[in-house]
Amino acid sequence: MLNITPKKPSDQQEYDRRFGSLNTLKTPSEAKKVARWLIAILILMGIVLILPWQQNIRARGEMTALTPQDRPQKIQCPIDGTIAQWNVREGQHVDSGQVLLTIAEIKDKYIDPDMILRLEEGIMAKGEAINAKRDKVRAKERQLDALEEGLIIKLKQFDNKIEQSILKVESDSIAWEASKIDLKNADRQYNANQELHQKGLISLTKLEGVRSKYQQAKSKEVGARTKFEMAINEFQNAILGKNAARNEALDKIAKTDSELSTTLSDIADSEGSLAKARNELSSMEIRAGMRVIRAPQKGVVVQALNSGIGENVKSSQALLTLVPDQPHLAAAIYIKTMDVPLIEEGRHVRLRFDGWPSIQFSGWPSVSVGTFGGKVEVVDFMNQPDGTFRVLITQDSNEKDEDWPQELRMGTGVFGWVMLEEVPIWYELWRQINGFPPSLDNPVAKKKK
Repeated sequence: MLNITPKKPSDQQEYDRRFGSLNTLKTPSEAKKVARWLIAILILMGIVLILPWQQNIRARGEMTALTPQDRPQKIQCPIDGTIAQWNVREGQHVDSGQVLLTIAEIKDKYIDPDMILRLEEGIMAKGEAINAKRDKVRAKERQLDALEEGLIIKLKQFDNKIEQSILKVESDSIAWEASKIDLKNADRQYNANQELHQKGLISLTKLEGVRSKYQQAKSKEVGARTKFEMAINEFQNAILGKNAARNEALDKIAKTDSELSTTLSDIADSEGSLAKARNELSSMEIRAGMRVIRAPQKGVVVQALNSGIGENVKSSQALLTLVPDQPHLAAAIYIKTMDVPLIEEGRHVRLRFDGWPSIQFSGWPSVSVGTFGGKVEVVDFMNQPDGTFRVLITQDSNEKDEDWPQELRMGTGVFGWVMLEEVPIWYELWRQINGFPPSLDNPVAKKKK
């Protein structure tokens, strides 16, 4: 109560007495601010590392056309000649079939301006000669028919003559046989009367009469035999005549047939010459058309590779360059070999054209400014001389994006980003540090799946 007993010091007082110097040390306010900033930066970096990142493949190229017919083409000279007249100027729009320039001939064979007329006259003459030979063929065919009919008639005549000869031979043979019988009877009678005369039974006058009959019978037998032999000769002559007539007619037929074949051969040769002349005429007409060089399609004359009048040009020599009108433009970018397997048709692409200012965030294409959308249309199956592969990109009509500028021209430089899959930023940093290729599958989505 009187407070005369000394007080025991408290723990705080004891701490202050023993470590009082620590109270003079205080944390500066700047250090606290730095610590807070570091913590905020770390938190922000952690948030950024989990943000999505669009993987892409970058490449440079130029504007071209999707189809070969829309690409700039060299108008070549189809024939050897000299420039006679220019009908266009550089930068001029031309329609399909419009005359670009005219070529004059320099070869001796084609210099004659009436060459086509000469060839036409030659063709007409050859045609008339062929018609005359065809008339000759028809005459020979009629002659052959007449010879064959004449042979048939003549053979029938000889057949009739042979039949008559056979009948005459038979008749004369019978007459000869009858005369031989009469001779035999007359000989018997003569011998009998001769014996009777020797015996004195008949007179000499009667014997002479019998002898006269015998001589007459003998004469008739000789005459009948002669007629028979003559009939046989006539029969043989008729057969020989038939054969001779047949051989003569066949010889005439063969000769006429040979002349007919010769005429047909001449017609074939003439038709071959006529076809050759017609071919030459067609070639001349086509060549005459080649002297006037026309535009194959609508376009713009970009550059004349030859100038002046009278300059000699050779076939297949380029004369000027024609850019087709309103081509279907496409961007051609060149991808490294290691990136080609990652690109497939239909992939979305962001493009930056030379001359159009833009800001591109390759990882976040949605916040890019001044770039244009496209899609992969063609990936070449063969590499370029420098080892890269060409990829053709066309405007993506399905994307709600700004259309490509109408002012784009062939050869304009372009830079493209072929968009791949979305991955977290930490994965992209890890991939870049380790040198791994871009991923075809989203690892986060794959992990969730």
